[in-house]
Amino acid sequence: MTFAVEPEASAQWWGELLDVPVKLDISNTGAVYAWVEIGGIEVGFHPADDERNPRGGSPVVYWAVDDIDQARQRLLAAGCEHHRGPLTIEPGRQIAQLRDPFGTIIGIEGP
Repeated sequence: MTFAVEPEASAQWWGELLDVPVKLDISNTGAVYAWVEIGGIEVGFHPADDERNPRGGSPVVYWAVDDIDQARQRLLAAGCEHHRGPLTIEPGRQIAQLRDPFGTIIGIEGP
């Protein structure tokens, strides 16, 4: 789960990028929890709240990719910004972090 100022917009952006449907749960207060599912993993976007769930307070989720350079370029072209890396963690394993258009830091890991 990540905390986002615009959970539905964040989920829509990722849903379009990954070509998967977005699921929504709207509470009786109007708060939106949105998520996408891919490869048996649910990535949720919860409303940010300065007191309980500040944006950036989420852990960095890492996606396993087959080609880190290709995945990084695709994310940059789709609107992400460079945050960190790529860094070689061990021979044959690299990581990089990017910031999506909604401020969420995501990681990619791969050869």
